[in-house]
Amino acid sequence: MSLKVFVLAGEPSGDRLGGALMQGLKTLQPKVQFDGIGGTQMAAQGLQSRFAMEELSVMGLAEVLPKYRHLKRRIRETAEAILAWRPDVLITIDSPDFSLRVASLVKAASDIRTVHYVAPSVWAWRPKRAVKMAKSIDQVLALLPFEPPLMQAAGMDCDFVGHPVVAEPQASQAEIAALRSRFNLGDSPLVLALPGSRRSEVTRLAPIFGESLQAFQHLYPNHRVVVPCAAPVAALVQEAAADWPADTLFLDPNAHDPAEFAGLKRAAFAASDLALAASGTVSLELAAAATPMVIAYRFQWLTWQIMKRMALIDTVTLVNLVSDTRVVPECLGPDCRPGTIARCLRELAEAPELQKAAMAVTMQRLGQGGEAPGLRAARAVLDRL
Repeated sequence: MSLKVFVLAGEPSGDRLGGALMQGLKTLQPKVQFDGIGGTQMAAQGLQSRFAMEELSVMGLAEVLPKYRHLKRRIRETAEAILAWRPDVLITIDSPDFSLRVASLVKAASDIRTVHYVAPSVWAWRPKRAVKMAKSIDQVLALLPFEPPLMQAAGMDCDFVGHPVVAEPQASQAEIAALRSRFNLGDSPLVLALPGSRRSEVTRLAPIFGESLQAFQHLYPNHRVVVPCAAPVAALVQEAAADWPADTLFLDPNAHDPAEFAGLKRAAFAASDLALAASGTVSLELAAAATPMVIAYRFQWLTWQIMKRMALIDTVTLVNLVSDTRVVPECLGPDCRPGTIARCLRELAEAPELQKAAMAVTMQRLGQGGEAPGLRAARAVLDRL
């Protein structure tokens, strides 16, 4: 008997999770049928998306408002398609504003089992989201090991399935050597700089990062700065680099095919002695490459005030949270200034080994060395059907 799975992703990170999950389901249950919405990774596993996933990749109030009526119609159409097809399970992946509204409509009209992949960060802020979510979600697939008890307390089944970062390939010594040779880096120590992937982040952070790196390089003149740019902001980063060290190497994804750039980025991460990065999941990519880091981020004033009052944790860096340490320095809000960042970089350059153990623990706790997260997620779904 065939298993029917409706799977829904709304952005590239969800598409990657969905593709790996679908591959896992096909491995464990060859007679599986898929319907739903996704991108290229899910299409590679046999999904014919009902509409372009990019319609759902909308962020921010100003961007959502003009498309509100269209998105609302897509929510209704998707729920109606699920109810008509009657799958054994509906799996929604991240994108909660869209996914959970669809799940709510489906649950209100049926007993179809609902699974949500990626737990909301209730450990950081707005803990009541889990209780609200439990009204329409039966099971959660969690990326972080401390999330299941929080979801279970709200009334949902929850399985830790591992973080996708543990399955990402790491650079070989040959790739590192090729990077150094191609860009004439010699044996210089390298500083990786990652000022974000959104225009608003780069606009705020690039000048601060530049001044910080200039001050650091004044003390450590042998260090070269390497910047693997995010495609949407590659030109902006280079335009904003007036105050960056003169010999900074910018790696532009728009100048390489995707596979080649992925290799260059892997090599840059692995070859670097330390990193200065915007806050976000990039801290886990750095940990996977065993690259010690300083995290820095400047928020809008109002955002910072709200965060200070609503935050339930004293760190925003996942390496600190997962390893239960505070070894990764954070320069956030008013502390995101060149003098403070340069001092943290200097201290890190003098004692990088302090972070190595925490990064290794983080990777182990996220599932490194175990079953691939996509297969583990598939097994968790099937075990509870």
